[in-house]
Amino acid sequence: MEEVELGAATGSPATMNEVVVDSTSTGFTQRGYQYQPKQESGRWGTLVLAYKTLGVVFGGLVTSPLYVYPSMPLNSPTEEDYLGVYSIMFWTLTLIGVVKYSGIALKADDHGEGGTFALYSLLCRNINIGILSSKHVKSNASFSISALQGGTENKCRLGKFFESSIVSRRLLLFIAMLGTCMLIGDGILTPAISVLSAMDGIRAPFPAVKKSLVEALSAIVLVVLFLLQKFGTSRVSFLFSPIMGAWTLCTPLVGIYSIIRHYPSIFKAISPHYIVNYFWRNGKNGWLSLGGTILCITGSEAMFADLGHFNRTSIQLAFLFTIYPSLVLTYAGQTAYLIRNPNDHKDGFYKFIPGTIYWPIFVIATLAAIVASQSLISATFSVIKQSVVLDYFPRVKVVHTSSKKEGEVYSPEVNYILMILCVAVILIFGDGQDIGNAFGVVVSLVMLITTLLLTLVMIIIWRTPPLLVALYFFVFFTMEGVYVSAVLTKIPEGGWIPFAISFFLAFIMFGWFYGRQRKIDYELTHKIDMERLGLLLSTPGVQRVPGLCFFYTNIQDGLTPMLGHYVKNMKSLHKVTIFTTLRYLLVPKVATHERIVINKLGLKGIYGCVIQYGYADFLNLKGDDFVSEVTNSLREHIQNCRISLPSDPQEVHEEISAFEEAKLAGVVHIRGKTRFYIGDNCSWFDRMMLAFYEVLHSNCRSALPALGVPPTQRIEVGMLYEA
Repeated sequence: MEEVELGAATGSPATMNEVVVDSTSTGFTQRGYQYQPKQESGRWGTLVLAYKTLGVVFGGLVTSPLYVYPSMPLNSPTEEDYLGVYSIMFWTLTLIGVVKYSGIALKADDHGEGGTFALYSLLCRNINIGILSSKHVKSNASFSISALQGGTENKCRLGKFFESSIVSRRLLLFIAMLGTCMLIGDGILTPAISVLSAMDGIRAPFPAVKKSLVEALSAIVLVVLFLLQKFGTSRVSFLFSPIMGAWTLCTPLVGIYSIIRHYPSIFKAISPHYIVNYFWRNGKNGWLSLGGTILCITGSEAMFADLGHFNRTSIQLAFLFTIYPSLVLTYAGQTAYLIRNPNDHKDGFYKFIPGTIYWPIFVIATLAAIVASQSLISATFSVIKQSVVLDYFPRVKVVHTSSKKEGEVYSPEVNYILMILCVAVILIFGDGQDIGNAFGVVVSLVMLITTLLLTLVMIIIWRTPPLLVALYFFVFFTMEGVYVSAVLTKIPEGGWIPFAISFFLAFIMFGWFYGRQRKIDYELTHKIDMERLGLLLSTPGVQRVPGLCFFYTNIQDGLTPMLGHYVKNMKSLHKVTIFTTLRYLLVPKVATHERIVINKLGLKGIYGCVIQYGYADFLNLKGDDFVSEVTNSLREHIQNCRISLPSDPQEVHEEISAFEEAKLAGVVHIRGKTRFYIGDNCSWFDRMMLAFYEVLHSNCRSALPALGVPPTQRIEVGMLYEA
């Protein structure tokens, strides 16, 4: 069953609303409602939102000068080498940052959400490439995306190929999972390398300070940062944005000073011929140095992944008019200094800072590193939430921390796991070089996966002219492919860290996905129709007992096999039974009158109820309120049926009286607690994956506590599903 706190989106919702989400009978093929994009509150509101993005979205990008040059394996670099490196960084920032992410990726949102899974969801909602058969549910609403696109006959060849090939669909799912896991790994490594690089500046004026002390201080700073996450992105960004604003202003000013003093002609390096000369002279060493150069664009994926926390315009404004110019000038100043002091690149960012302003810059850098950590932490919350509601990750607690922005979420479990892993990375792999190598692997692979998925979106959904698609794919796949080839050589030198993290997370995602697939497939295969239910109820000895029962089911087209198991063993069914399905829709909000959909199922006292909710709904019904909401909808449905289909008023009165009496007699909520029976005929793969799924399922959150159902009204019916 889907597990969520329910409630109508009316009134004045609280600031923080908790929702435990699970989507089994829904998913990518929901096409019943038209998404309405987030409204911008005028120019001033957009500017305020753009200001807030400084404290959340761009921390990783603007603090990258702390560790880019120290991560490069440059041996006796010359003036021409530094000019080549700066040219590479300039065009990387311009093409990937400005063109790809700001210009293209931000337009490929899925209902206002960004990130790898948002791209996958966007593809799945426009072509039939969902893996689970349970995803293909029908909607009663009239709006249809596929209808607007002209139906299946107008689908492009590539879309039809994905629909017809299970191998290609599974490969696409694997790519989406890998991108998601890599981004989560980025959320672990960004805080570690940013804070550690900033805190390392304390050793310049105090050489006696040991490295272990710097690592301990970095760990303490990170613990405090993660403890602040529960207050929400808005509060954190409002606190952090002034810090990041100061950093964004200070570093380019220092850069301009350095350019004027050391190398005024630095911007001649914008010419691409310096890149060609750099690789021509350095060969393999130049290629290997890309493992450090790639870090100049680190955090760019957060621009896309954090889209749900803000909006497209605010992110574009902040990046194009503050972040991009700041980075261009900062790296130009660093390079100008290093041209005159070629052997200082290993000594870190602080060598570039004039002594008179060293301590103010150090303080701002340390605070900015904390903000850099925030950008990927927020992005991690977003992608975890997307994965959970799309049923590709075990249920975790997701708290909506804003009454205005539906994408602003926080997960306590994820937060503390990230905190433990970040601290562990610092304490175990305290060498910034090793963490930088790991960081490069994550950054390059996530960007490459985004390029692949964006290409599919351009071909299948946007119907972009083939020449433009080919140009986009050639430029970005070639550039990022070269970066990936360079960073993969760093696997033995710390690059294995993100692979280990990503493999573990991908195993969790695939194990959960596989178990859910097998369970839903079983339920669809063994579902109970109304004819069979009638036969079960007519069996001698089976009684209709007083009371109102909410019987939760995952499937809408039929009833869960748990029902047959229950009736056969309990020899009873309540006089009024409402088979309830919670349905997650890929829309921001569901209108109040569409929240609860009631149907008569053809047998006396038997009803179907679908409760629909969107990702931005503030769900606040509890226990008795939930029951009252459903029974009120049931009463309205019976009365409306009387108007549309003339019937005996006495029968309508008796029907309403029957469920009112049942409600007074007592309310009970029944849900299944199913497990797999793994027989001797199961393969070793099924044994391993289903056993792992059972471990995950046993330790994830349950539904009835989230619904506010009193413990005395809960009944869990156990049943074994044969694997």
